[in-house]
Amino acid sequence: MRLRSTATAMALALMAMQGPAWADMEAAKAFLDAEIGDLSTLSRAEQEAEMQWFIDAAKPYAGMEIKVVSETITTHEYESKVLAPAFTAITGIKVTHDLIGEGDVVEKLQTQMQSGENIYDAYINDSDLIGTHWRYQLARNLTDWMAGEGAAVTNPNLDLNDFIGLKFTTGPDGKVYQLPDQQFANLYWFRYDWFTDPKTMEDFKAKYGYDLGVPVNWSAYEDIAEFFTGRDMSYIGGPATGVYGNMDYGKKDPSLGWRYTDAWMSMAGMGDVGEPNGLPVDEWGIRVDENSRPVGSCTSRGGATNDAAAVYAVTKAIEWLQKYSPPEAQGMTFGEAGPVPAQGSIAQQMFWYTAFTADMVKEGLPVMNEDGTPKWRMAPSPHGAYWQEGMKVGYQDAGSWTLLKSTPVDRAQAAWLYAQFVTSKTVDVKKSHVGLTFIRESTIQHQSFTDRAPKLGGLIEFYRSPDRVRWSPTGTNVPDYPKLAQLWWQNIGDAMSGAKTPQEALDALCAEQEKVMERLERSGVQGDIGPKLNEPQDPQVWLDAPGAPVAKLENEDPTPETISYDELIKSWQ
Repeated sequence: MRLRSTATAMALALMAMQGPAWADMEAAKAFLDAEIGDLSTLSRAEQEAEMQWFIDAAKPYAGMEIKVVSETITTHEYESKVLAPAFTAITGIKVTHDLIGEGDVVEKLQTQMQSGENIYDAYINDSDLIGTHWRYQLARNLTDWMAGEGAAVTNPNLDLNDFIGLKFTTGPDGKVYQLPDQQFANLYWFRYDWFTDPKTMEDFKAKYGYDLGVPVNWSAYEDIAEFFTGRDMSYIGGPATGVYGNMDYGKKDPSLGWRYTDAWMSMAGMGDVGEPNGLPVDEWGIRVDENSRPVGSCTSRGGATNDAAAVYAVTKAIEWLQKYSPPEAQGMTFGEAGPVPAQGSIAQQMFWYTAFTADMVKEGLPVMNEDGTPKWRMAPSPHGAYWQEGMKVGYQDAGSWTLLKSTPVDRAQAAWLYAQFVTSKTVDVKKSHVGLTFIRESTIQHQSFTDRAPKLGGLIEFYRSPDRVRWSPTGTNVPDYPKLAQLWWQNIGDAMSGAKTPQEALDALCAEQEKVMERLERSGVQGDIGPKLNEPQDPQVWLDAPGAPVAKLENEDPTPETISYDELIKSWQ
Protein backbone atom coordinates (compact mmCIF):
# COMPACT_ATOMS: atom_id res chain seq x y z
CA MET A 1 0.00 0.00 0.00
CA ARG A 2 1.52 3.36 -1.02
CA LEU A 3 1.10 5.82 1.86
CA ARG A 4 3.22 8.69 0.67
CA SER A 5 4.73 9.68 -2.63
CA THR A 6 7.37 12.41 -2.43
CA ALA A 7 8.04 11.92 -6.14
CA THR A 8 4.40 12.66 -6.87
CA ALA A 9 4.55 15.84 -4.81
CA MET A 10 7.68 16.99 -6.64
CA ALA A 11 6.24 16.19 -10.06
CA LEU A 12 3.03 18.04 -9.34
CA ALA A 13 4.94 20.98 -7.90
CA LEU A 14 6.88 21.20 -11.16
CA MET A 15 3.60 21.10 -13.08
CA ALA A 16 2.26 23.91 -10.91
CA MET A 17 5.30 26.05 -11.73
CA GLN A 18 4.33 25.84 -15.40
CA GLY A 19 1.29 27.98 -14.61
CA PRO A 20 -2.44 27.72 -15.34
CA ALA A 21 -1.89 25.99 -18.67
CA TRP A 22 -1.38 22.85 -16.65
CA ALA A 23 -4.72 23.30 -14.92
CA ASP A 24 -6.49 20.56 -16.79
CA MET A 25 -7.41 16.89 -16.68
CA GLU A 26 -3.89 15.76 -17.63
CA ALA A 27 -2.59 17.06 -14.30
CA ALA A 28 -5.57 15.47 -12.54
CA LYS A 29 -4.94 12.10 -14.19
CA ALA A 30 -1.25 12.24 -13.29
CA PHE A 31 -2.24 12.90 -9.67
CA LEU A 32 -4.83 10.10 -9.61
CA ASP A 33 -2.41 7.62 -11.18
CA ALA A 34 0.54 8.36 -8.94
CA GLU A 35 -1.10 9.24 -5.63
CA ILE A 36 -4.64 7.87 -5.30
CA GLY A 37 -5.00 4.66 -7.27
CA ASP A 38 -7.74 2.53 -5.72
CA LEU A 39 -7.45 4.23 -2.31
CA SER A 40 -10.71 6.10 -2.74
CA THR A 41 -14.40 5.44 -2.14
CA LEU A 42 -14.98 6.61 -5.72
CA SER A 43 -14.39 4.66 -8.93
CA ARG A 44 -11.79 6.02 -11.33
CA ALA A 45 -14.54 7.49 -13.51
CA GLU A 46 -16.12 9.17 -10.48
CA GLN A 47 -12.71 10.52 -9.40
CA GLU A 48 -12.17 12.05 -12.82
CA ALA A 49 -15.66 13.56 -12.76
CA GLU A 50 -14.95 15.14 -9.38
CA MET A 51 -11.61 16.49 -10.62
CA GLN A 52 -13.33 17.92 -13.70
CA TRP A 53 -15.76 19.74 -11.43
CA PHE A 54 -12.82 21.34 -9.55
CA ILE A 55 -11.16 22.34 -12.84
CA ASP A 56 -14.33 24.01 -14.11
CA ALA A 57 -15.25 25.69 -10.82
CA ALA A 58 -11.71 27.07 -10.41
CA LYS A 59 -11.48 28.79 -13.82
CA PRO A 60 -12.48 32.27 -12.56
CA TYR A 61 -9.65 32.09 -9.98
CA ALA A 62 -6.84 30.71 -12.16
CA GLY A 63 -3.56 32.41 -11.31
CA MET A 64 -4.80 33.61 -7.91
CA GLU A 65 -2.45 33.02 -4.96
CA ILE A 66 -4.06 32.16 -1.63
CA LYS A 67 -2.73 31.36 1.84
CA VAL A 68 -4.22 28.93 4.34
CA VAL A 69 -2.94 27.71 7.70
CA SER A 70 -3.18 24.72 10.03
CA GLU A 71 -1.37 23.17 12.96
CA THR A 72 1.54 20.81 12.29
CA ILE A 73 0.32 17.20 12.39
CA THR A 74 0.92 14.36 9.93
CA THR A 75 -2.41 14.90 8.13
CA HIS A 76 -1.75 18.58 7.49
CA GLU A 77 1.85 17.91 6.44
CA TYR A 78 0.44 15.62 3.74
CA GLU A 79 -2.00 18.32 2.65
CA SER A 80 0.71 20.97 2.55
CA LYS A 81 3.38 18.91 0.79
CA VAL A 82 1.31 16.69 -1.52
CA LEU A 83 -2.29 17.86 -1.88
CA ALA A 84 -1.63 21.62 -2.14
CA PRO A 85 0.81 21.23 -5.10
CA ALA A 86 -1.65 18.80 -6.70
CA PHE A 87 -4.53 21.25 -6.29
CA THR A 88 -2.39 24.02 -7.79
CA ALA A 89 -1.45 21.84 -10.77
CA ILE A 90 -5.06 20.77 -11.36
CA THR A 91 -6.83 24.12 -10.84
CA GLY A 92 -4.25 26.85 -11.47
CA ILE A 93 -4.94 28.35 -8.01
CA LYS A 94 -1.61 28.64 -6.19
CA VAL A 95 -2.02 27.55 -2.56
CA THR A 96 0.48 28.18 0.19
CA HIS A 97 -0.53 25.91 3.08
CA ASP A 98 1.41 27.07 6.15
CA LEU A 99 2.07 24.72 9.08
CA ILE A 100 2.47 26.35 12.53
CA GLY A 101 1.84 25.43 16.17
CA GLU A 102 -1.76 25.00 17.30
CA GLY A 103 -1.48 27.91 19.72
CA ASP A 104 -0.14 30.07 16.88
CA VAL A 105 -3.12 29.16 14.67
CA VAL A 106 -5.51 30.36 17.36
CA GLU A 107 -3.45 33.54 17.83
CA LYS A 108 -3.51 34.36 14.08
CA LEU A 109 -7.24 33.66 13.93
CA GLN A 110 -7.86 35.87 16.96
CA THR A 111 -5.77 38.69 15.45
CA GLN A 112 -7.72 38.54 12.19
CA MET A 113 -11.04 38.49 14.04
CA GLN A 114 -10.07 41.51 16.14
CA SER A 115 -8.36 43.58 13.43
CA GLY A 116 -10.38 42.69 10.35
CA GLU A 117 -7.09 42.39 8.44
CA ASN A 118 -6.99 39.36 6.12
CA ILE A 119 -4.01 37.36 7.38
CA TYR A 120 -5.11 33.99 5.95
CA ASP A 121 -7.80 33.14 3.41
CA ALA A 122 -8.90 30.10 5.42
CA TYR A 123 -7.99 28.44 8.70
CA ILE A 124 -8.09 24.86 9.87
CA ASN A 125 -8.86 25.50 13.52
CA ASP A 126 -10.45 23.26 16.10
CA SER A 127 -14.21 23.02 16.33
CA ASP A 128 -13.60 23.93 20.00
CA LEU A 129 -14.19 27.48 18.73
CA ILE A 130 -17.81 26.74 17.74
CA GLY A 131 -19.14 28.78 20.68
CA THR A 132 -16.86 31.66 19.67
CA HIS A 133 -17.86 31.60 15.98
CA TRP A 134 -21.58 31.30 16.76
CA ARG A 135 -21.56 34.22 19.22
CA TYR A 136 -19.24 36.67 17.44
CA GLN A 137 -20.59 36.00 13.91
CA LEU A 138 -17.17 36.88 12.46
CA ALA A 139 -16.91 33.56 10.61
CA ARG A 140 -19.05 32.85 7.57
CA ASN A 141 -21.69 30.28 8.49
CA LEU A 142 -21.24 27.67 5.80
CA THR A 143 -24.91 26.77 5.58
CA ASP A 144 -25.74 30.23 4.22
CA TRP A 145 -22.43 30.47 2.34
CA MET A 146 -23.08 27.27 0.36
CA ALA A 147 -26.52 28.52 -0.61
CA GLY A 148 -25.32 32.04 -1.46
CA GLU A 149 -21.89 33.48 -2.29
CA GLY A 150 -20.27 30.03 -2.21
CA ALA A 151 -22.95 28.20 -4.21
CA ALA A 152 -21.04 28.14 -7.51
CA VAL A 153 -17.92 26.79 -5.77
CA THR A 154 -19.61 24.17 -3.58
CA ASN A 155 -18.94 20.62 -4.75
CA PRO A 156 -22.24 18.81 -5.53
CA ASN A 157 -20.46 15.65 -4.33
CA LEU A 158 -19.43 17.18 -0.97
CA ASP A 159 -21.99 15.00 0.89
CA LEU A 160 -22.14 16.74 4.27
CA ASN A 161 -23.99 13.80 5.82
CA ASP A 162 -20.87 11.67 5.30
CA PHE A 163 -18.87 13.85 7.74
CA ILE A 164 -18.86 12.18 11.17
CA GLY A 165 -18.10 15.39 13.08
CA LEU A 166 -20.62 17.78 11.56
CA LYS A 167 -22.60 18.08 14.80
CA PHE A 168 -19.42 19.44 16.43
CA THR A 169 -19.28 22.31 13.94
CA THR A 170 -22.98 23.19 14.13
CA GLY A 171 -24.15 26.06 16.33
CA PRO A 172 -27.29 26.11 18.49
CA ASP A 173 -28.88 28.03 15.58
CA GLY A 174 -28.61 24.91 13.42
CA LYS A 175 -26.05 26.50 11.08
CA VAL A 176 -22.77 24.77 10.12
CA TYR A 177 -19.83 27.11 10.83
CA GLN A 178 -16.86 24.87 10.01
CA LEU A 179 -16.07 21.89 7.76
CA PRO A 180 -14.16 19.03 9.49
CA ASP A 181 -10.77 18.26 7.93
CA GLN A 182 -9.31 15.80 10.45
CA GLN A 183 -10.46 14.17 13.68
CA PHE A 184 -8.82 12.23 16.45
CA ALA A 185 -9.88 11.08 19.90
CA ASN A 186 -8.14 10.85 23.24
CA LEU A 187 -8.16 7.25 24.44
CA TYR A 188 -6.38 4.97 26.89
CA TRP A 189 -3.15 3.43 25.55
CA PHE A 190 -1.46 0.35 27.02
CA ARG A 191 1.06 -2.42 26.40
CA TYR A 192 -1.20 -5.29 25.43
CA ASP A 193 1.76 -7.70 25.38
CA TRP A 194 2.61 -6.88 29.01
CA PHE A 195 -1.00 -6.92 30.21
CA THR A 196 -1.64 -10.38 28.71
CA ASP A 197 1.62 -11.99 29.84
CA PRO A 198 0.82 -14.84 32.29
CA LYS A 199 3.56 -14.02 34.82
CA THR A 200 2.69 -10.31 34.82
CA MET A 201 -1.00 -11.10 35.29
CA GLU A 202 -0.23 -13.55 38.10
CA ASP A 203 2.02 -11.06 39.92
CA PHE A 204 -0.57 -8.30 39.62
CA LYS A 205 -3.40 -10.45 40.96
CA ALA A 206 -1.24 -11.65 43.83
CA LYS A 207 -0.54 -8.05 44.85
CA TYR A 208 -3.91 -6.37 44.24
CA GLY A 209 -6.44 -9.20 44.38
CA TYR A 210 -8.10 -8.57 41.01
CA ASP A 211 -7.32 -9.18 37.34
CA LEU A 212 -4.96 -6.98 35.36
CA GLY A 213 -6.86 -5.48 32.44
CA VAL A 214 -8.08 -2.25 30.90
CA PRO A 215 -8.88 0.02 33.89
CA VAL A 216 -12.52 1.08 34.05
CA ASN A 217 -11.90 3.63 36.82
CA TRP A 218 -9.06 5.77 38.13
CA SER A 219 -8.58 3.55 41.18
CA ALA A 220 -7.53 0.67 38.92
CA TYR A 221 -5.42 2.97 36.74
CA GLU A 222 -3.51 4.08 39.84
CA ASP A 223 -2.87 0.48 40.98
CA ILE A 224 -1.58 -0.44 37.51
CA ALA A 225 0.63 2.68 37.42
CA GLU A 226 2.12 1.74 40.78
CA PHE A 227 2.58 -1.92 39.78
CA PHE A 228 4.57 -1.24 36.61
CA THR A 229 6.67 1.71 37.83
CA GLY A 230 10.19 0.40 38.48
CA ARG A 231 9.28 -3.15 37.44
CA ASP A 232 11.85 -5.29 35.63
CA MET A 233 10.13 -6.31 32.38
CA SER A 234 13.17 -8.03 30.85
CA TYR A 235 11.59 -11.48 31.32
CA ILE A 236 9.38 -10.75 28.27
CA GLY A 237 11.89 -8.70 26.32
CA GLY A 238 11.13 -5.33 27.91
CA PRO A 239 13.51 -2.99 29.74
CA ALA A 240 15.08 -4.15 33.00
CA THR A 241 15.04 -0.61 34.39
CA GLY A 242 13.32 2.68 33.69
CA VAL A 243 9.80 1.28 33.33
CA TYR A 244 6.93 3.63 34.24
CA GLY A 245 3.23 3.09 34.77
CA ASN A 246 2.07 6.50 33.54
CA MET A 247 3.00 9.12 30.96
CA ASP A 248 1.92 12.75 30.99
CA TYR A 249 3.46 16.22 30.76
CA GLY A 250 3.59 19.24 33.04
CA LYS A 251 5.41 22.19 31.45
CA LYS A 252 3.72 25.58 31.75
CA ASP A 253 2.84 25.86 28.08
CA PRO A 254 -0.40 26.33 26.07
CA SER A 255 -0.60 22.57 25.54
CA LEU A 256 -0.97 22.08 29.30
CA GLY A 257 -4.39 23.70 29.20
CA TRP A 258 -5.64 21.35 26.46
CA ARG A 259 -4.90 18.42 28.75
CA TYR A 260 -7.65 19.58 31.06
CA THR A 261 -10.23 21.17 28.78
CA ASP A 262 -9.80 18.26 26.29
CA ALA A 263 -11.26 16.68 28.57
CA TRP A 264 -9.50 15.46 31.71
CA MET A 265 -12.01 17.28 33.89
CA SER A 266 -15.02 15.48 32.39
CA MET A 267 -13.29 12.09 32.72
CA ALA A 268 -12.83 12.86 36.42
CA GLY A 269 -16.55 13.63 36.68
CA MET A 270 -16.56 17.44 36.65
CA GLY A 271 -19.62 18.92 34.94
CA ASP A 272 -23.10 17.61 34.24
CA VAL A 273 -24.54 14.63 32.45
CA GLY A 274 -25.08 15.32 28.74
CA GLU A 275 -23.78 14.50 25.28
CA PRO A 276 -21.96 15.81 23.36
CA ASN A 277 -21.18 18.07 26.36
CA GLY A 278 -22.43 18.40 29.91
CA LEU A 279 -25.54 20.57 30.25
CA PRO A 280 -26.02 23.06 31.84
CA VAL A 281 -22.42 22.75 33.17
CA ASP A 282 -19.80 21.63 30.63
CA GLU A 283 -16.27 20.21 30.94
CA TRP A 284 -14.82 23.69 31.38
CA GLY A 285 -17.03 24.14 34.43
CA ILE A 286 -19.03 26.87 32.66
CA ARG A 287 -22.77 26.96 33.37
CA VAL A 288 -25.26 28.26 30.80
CA ASP A 289 -28.92 29.19 31.15
CA GLU A 290 -31.81 27.89 29.05
CA ASN A 291 -30.85 30.34 26.27
CA SER A 292 -27.23 29.05 26.10
CA ARG A 293 -25.95 32.23 27.81
CA PRO A 294 -22.92 31.59 30.08
CA VAL A 295 -23.87 32.49 33.67
CA GLY A 296 -20.85 31.42 35.75
CA SER A 297 -17.66 29.41 36.20
CA CYS A 298 -17.06 29.47 40.00
CA THR A 299 -19.25 27.45 42.36
CA SER A 300 -20.61 30.71 43.80
CA ARG A 301 -22.36 31.31 40.45
CA GLY A 302 -23.28 27.69 39.78
CA GLY A 303 -20.16 26.79 37.79
CA ALA A 304 -17.86 23.86 38.52
CA THR A 305 -14.35 24.98 37.51
CA ASN A 306 -13.29 25.02 41.17
CA ASP A 307 -15.56 22.35 42.67
CA ALA A 308 -14.42 19.14 44.38
CA ALA A 309 -14.40 17.10 41.18
CA ALA A 310 -12.15 19.65 39.47
CA VAL A 311 -9.73 19.72 42.42
CA TYR A 312 -9.66 15.91 42.45
CA ALA A 313 -8.90 15.86 38.69
CA VAL A 314 -5.89 18.17 38.98
CA THR A 315 -4.63 16.59 42.22
CA LYS A 316 -4.58 13.10 40.70
CA ALA A 317 -2.82 14.30 37.55
CA ILE A 318 -0.05 15.91 39.57
CA GLU A 319 0.30 12.89 41.87
CA TRP A 320 0.59 10.43 38.98
CA LEU A 321 2.98 12.67 37.07
CA GLN A 322 5.29 12.86 40.08
CA LYS A 323 5.06 9.23 41.26
CA TYR A 324 4.66 7.10 38.16
CA SER A 325 6.07 9.04 35.17
CA PRO A 326 9.60 9.64 33.88
CA PRO A 327 11.08 12.58 35.85
CA GLU A 328 11.67 14.55 32.65
CA ALA A 329 7.91 14.43 31.86
CA GLN A 330 7.30 17.26 34.33
CA GLY A 331 9.22 19.60 32.03
CA MET A 332 7.68 18.38 28.77
CA THR A 333 5.03 19.83 26.46
CA PHE A 334 2.33 17.88 24.58
CA GLY A 335 4.53 17.55 21.50
CA GLU A 336 7.58 16.38 23.46
CA ALA A 337 5.65 13.85 25.53
CA GLY A 338 3.73 12.37 22.61
CA PRO A 339 6.48 10.12 21.18
CA VAL A 340 7.65 8.76 24.56
CA PRO A 341 5.33 5.71 24.86
CA ALA A 342 6.66 4.43 21.51
CA GLN A 343 10.16 4.21 23.04
CA GLY A 344 9.13 1.07 24.94
CA SER A 345 9.28 1.90 28.66
CA ILE A 346 5.73 3.09 29.33
CA ALA A 347 3.09 0.56 30.46
CA GLN A 348 -0.01 2.72 29.99
CA GLN A 349 -1.21 6.24 29.33
CA MET A 350 -4.66 7.33 30.40
CA PHE A 351 -4.94 10.19 27.96
CA TRP A 352 -3.39 9.46 24.56
CA TYR A 353 -4.35 11.08 21.26
CA THR A 354 -5.04 8.75 18.34
CA ALA A 355 -3.28 11.35 16.16
CA PHE A 356 -0.07 9.66 17.33
CA THR A 357 -1.12 6.33 15.77
CA ALA A 358 0.71 6.95 12.50
CA ASP A 359 3.98 7.52 14.39
CA MET A 360 3.37 4.55 16.72
CA VAL A 361 3.17 1.90 13.98
CA LYS A 362 6.51 2.52 12.30
CA GLU A 363 8.68 -0.50 11.59
CA GLY A 364 11.47 -1.14 14.07
CA LEU A 365 9.95 0.62 17.08
CA PRO A 366 10.26 -1.22 20.43
CA VAL A 367 6.45 -1.26 20.61
CA MET A 368 6.02 -3.09 17.26
CA ASN A 369 6.12 -6.80 16.48
CA GLU A 370 8.16 -8.11 13.55
CA ASP A 371 4.98 -8.96 11.63
CA GLY A 372 3.91 -5.29 11.63
CA THR A 373 1.31 -5.60 14.37
CA PRO A 374 1.58 -3.37 17.45
CA LYS A 375 2.42 -4.59 20.95
CA TRP A 376 0.01 -1.92 22.24
CA ARG A 377 -3.72 -1.29 22.04
CA MET A 378 -6.13 1.60 22.60
CA ALA A 379 -9.32 1.55 24.65
CA PRO A 380 -11.73 4.01 26.35
CA SER A 381 -10.08 6.05 29.09
CA PRO A 382 -11.03 5.17 32.68
CA HIS A 383 -13.25 7.55 34.61
CA GLY A 384 -12.77 9.23 37.98
CA ALA A 385 -14.63 8.98 41.26
CA TYR A 386 -17.10 11.77 40.42
CA TRP A 387 -18.04 10.43 36.98
CA GLN A 388 -21.61 9.23 36.42
CA GLU A 389 -23.20 7.32 33.55
CA GLY A 390 -24.22 9.75 30.81
CA MET A 391 -21.33 12.15 31.36
CA LYS A 392 -18.83 12.96 28.64
CA VAL A 393 -16.26 10.14 28.40
CA GLY A 394 -13.51 11.82 26.43
CA TYR A 395 -12.41 14.36 23.88
CA GLN A 396 -12.44 14.27 20.08
CA ASP A 397 -10.47 16.88 18.20
CA ALA A 398 -12.08 18.11 14.99
CA GLY A 399 -9.73 20.42 13.11
CA SER A 400 -12.08 22.22 10.75
CA TRP A 401 -12.04 24.68 7.86
CA THR A 402 -13.15 28.19 8.86
CA LEU A 403 -13.79 31.13 6.50
CA LEU A 404 -13.71 34.50 8.24
CA LYS A 405 -15.93 37.31 6.98
CA SER A 406 -12.89 39.60 6.80
CA THR A 407 -11.55 37.53 3.88
CA PRO A 408 -12.58 39.02 0.49
CA VAL A 409 -15.28 36.97 -1.24
CA ASP A 410 -13.18 35.84 -4.22
CA ARG A 411 -10.31 34.73 -1.98
CA ALA A 412 -12.74 32.89 0.29
CA GLN A 413 -14.25 31.18 -2.75
CA ALA A 414 -10.84 29.99 -3.95
CA ALA A 415 -9.91 28.81 -0.44
CA TRP A 416 -13.24 27.00 -0.14
CA LEU A 417 -12.36 25.05 -3.30
CA TYR A 418 -9.08 23.95 -1.72
CA ALA A 419 -10.83 23.01 1.55
CA GLN A 420 -13.24 20.79 -0.36
CA PHE A 421 -10.43 19.27 -2.45
CA VAL A 422 -8.49 18.03 0.61
CA THR A 423 -11.68 16.64 2.18
CA SER A 424 -13.13 15.22 -1.05
CA LYS A 425 -14.13 11.59 -1.50
CA THR A 426 -11.45 11.31 -4.19
CA VAL A 427 -8.59 11.94 -1.76
CA ASP A 428 -9.98 11.20 1.69
CA VAL A 429 -9.18 7.48 1.93
CA LYS A 430 -5.55 8.04 0.93
CA LYS A 431 -5.22 11.05 3.24
CA SER A 432 -6.70 8.99 6.07
CA HIS A 433 -4.16 6.20 5.52
CA VAL A 434 -1.37 8.76 5.89
CA GLY A 435 -2.66 10.63 8.96
CA LEU A 436 -5.25 8.22 10.45
CA THR A 437 -7.54 11.15 11.36
CA PHE A 438 -10.96 10.13 10.06
CA ILE A 439 -13.68 12.57 8.98
CA ARG A 440 -15.91 10.52 6.63
CA GLU A 441 -18.06 7.49 7.44
CA SER A 442 -17.50 6.13 3.92
CA THR A 443 -13.73 6.21 4.49
CA ILE A 444 -13.93 4.41 7.84
CA GLN A 445 -15.92 1.61 6.20
CA HIS A 446 -13.51 1.28 3.22
CA GLN A 447 -12.16 -2.24 2.65
CA SER A 448 -8.55 -1.01 2.86
CA PHE A 449 -9.11 -0.14 6.54
CA THR A 450 -10.65 -3.56 7.23
CA ASP A 451 -7.43 -5.00 5.81
CA ARG A 452 -5.20 -2.67 7.81
CA ALA A 453 -7.12 -2.83 11.11
CA PRO A 454 -4.94 -5.53 12.77
CA LYS A 455 -1.95 -3.20 12.46
CA LEU A 456 -3.62 -0.17 14.07
CA GLY A 457 -4.17 -1.30 17.64
CA GLY A 458 -7.95 -0.92 17.85
CA LEU A 459 -8.29 2.40 15.99
CA ILE A 460 -10.58 1.05 13.26
CA GLU A 461 -12.67 -0.91 15.75
CA PHE A 462 -13.12 2.28 17.80
CA TYR A 463 -14.17 4.42 14.83
CA ARG A 464 -16.59 1.75 13.62
CA SER A 465 -18.12 1.27 17.08
CA PRO A 466 -21.40 2.85 18.24
CA ASP A 467 -19.40 4.29 21.17
CA ARG A 468 -17.53 6.68 18.88
CA VAL A 469 -20.18 9.39 19.13
CA ARG A 470 -19.58 9.72 22.89
CA TRP A 471 -16.21 11.45 22.35
CA SER A 472 -16.68 15.14 21.59
CA PRO A 473 -14.83 18.47 21.32
CA THR A 474 -15.43 21.58 23.43
CA GLY A 475 -19.05 22.65 23.03
CA THR A 476 -20.96 25.90 22.76
CA ASN A 477 -20.82 26.90 26.47
CA VAL A 478 -17.41 28.51 25.87
CA PRO A 479 -18.05 32.06 24.62
CA ASP A 480 -14.47 33.02 23.65
CA TYR A 481 -12.11 30.07 23.26
CA PRO A 482 -8.92 32.07 22.51
CA LYS A 483 -9.28 34.28 25.56
CA LEU A 484 -10.39 31.58 27.99
CA ALA A 485 -8.03 28.80 26.84
CA GLN A 486 -4.93 30.79 27.74
CA LEU A 487 -6.16 31.11 31.34
CA TRP A 488 -6.12 27.34 31.78
CA TRP A 489 -2.47 26.61 31.10
CA GLN A 490 -1.30 29.55 33.18
CA ASN A 491 -3.33 28.53 36.24
CA ILE A 492 -2.89 24.77 35.91
CA GLY A 493 0.81 25.49 35.49
CA ASP A 494 0.82 27.16 38.91
CA ALA A 495 -0.59 23.96 40.42
CA MET A 496 1.88 21.76 38.51
CA SER A 497 4.86 23.78 39.72
CA GLY A 498 3.65 23.81 43.33
CA ALA A 499 3.30 27.59 43.34
CA LYS A 500 -0.37 27.07 44.28
CA THR A 501 -2.45 24.19 45.56
CA PRO A 502 -4.93 22.72 43.05
CA GLN A 503 -7.77 24.45 44.93
CA GLU A 504 -6.00 27.83 44.85
CA ALA A 505 -5.16 27.47 41.16
CA LEU A 506 -8.74 26.55 40.24
CA ASP A 507 -10.20 29.34 42.38
CA ALA A 508 -8.00 31.76 40.43
CA LEU A 509 -8.91 30.14 37.10
CA CYS A 510 -12.68 30.36 37.59
CA ALA A 511 -12.41 33.96 38.80
CA GLU A 512 -10.38 34.92 35.71
CA GLN A 513 -12.84 33.13 33.41
CA GLU A 514 -15.63 35.15 34.98
CA LYS A 515 -13.69 38.41 34.50
CA VAL A 516 -13.49 37.68 30.75
CA MET A 517 -17.19 36.85 30.67
CA GLU A 518 -18.02 40.02 32.65
CA ARG A 519 -16.16 42.10 30.05
CA LEU A 520 -18.05 40.35 27.24
CA GLU A 521 -21.33 40.98 29.04
CA ARG A 522 -20.57 44.69 29.55
CA SER A 523 -19.41 45.16 25.95
CA GLY A 524 -22.53 43.56 24.51
CA VAL A 525 -20.51 42.40 21.48
CA GLN A 526 -22.10 38.95 21.56
CA GLY A 527 -25.63 40.31 21.86
CA ASP A 528 -28.34 38.28 23.51
CA ILE A 529 -26.36 35.02 23.31
CA GLY A 530 -23.33 36.39 25.19
CA PRO A 531 -22.64 35.91 28.92
CA LYS A 532 -25.12 37.12 31.54
CA LEU A 533 -23.54 36.22 34.89
CA ASN A 534 -25.49 35.05 37.92
CA GLU A 535 -25.12 37.03 41.14
CA PRO A 536 -22.61 35.32 43.47
CA GLN A 537 -24.06 33.51 46.49
CA ASP A 538 -23.01 30.97 49.10
CA PRO A 539 -21.58 28.03 47.08
CA GLN A 540 -23.44 25.65 49.39
CA VAL A 541 -26.70 26.67 47.73
CA TRP A 542 -25.40 25.25 44.44
CA LEU A 543 -23.69 22.27 46.07
CA ASP A 544 -27.01 21.24 47.65
CA ALA A 545 -28.81 21.44 44.28
CA PRO A 546 -28.84 18.48 41.83
CA GLY A 547 -26.01 18.11 39.30
CA ALA A 548 -22.82 20.17 39.06
CA PRO A 549 -21.11 21.69 40.99
CA VAL A 550 -20.51 18.94 43.54
CA ALA A 551 -19.20 18.69 47.12
CA LYS A 552 -16.23 16.51 48.09
CA LEU A 553 -16.94 12.78 48.27
CA GLU A 554 -16.08 10.94 51.46
CA ASN A 555 -14.38 8.28 49.33
CA GLU A 556 -12.44 9.42 46.25
CA ASP A 557 -10.94 5.94 45.81
CA PRO A 558 -13.77 3.51 44.96
CA THR A 559 -13.25 -0.23 44.36
CA PRO A 560 -10.92 -0.73 41.38
CA GLU A 561 -12.47 -2.18 38.21
CA THR A 562 -10.84 -3.64 35.11
CA ILE A 563 -12.12 -5.31 31.96
CA SER A 564 -10.48 -7.73 29.52
CA TYR A 565 -9.48 -5.91 26.35
CA ASP A 566 -10.70 -8.76 24.18
CA GLU A 567 -14.15 -8.61 25.84
CA LEU A 568 -14.21 -4.86 25.30
CA ILE A 569 -13.48 -5.22 21.59
CA LYS A 570 -16.32 -7.75 21.27
CA SER A 571 -18.70 -5.17 22.72
CA TRP A 572 -17.50 -2.65 20.11
CA GLN A 573 -18.13 -5.10 17.29
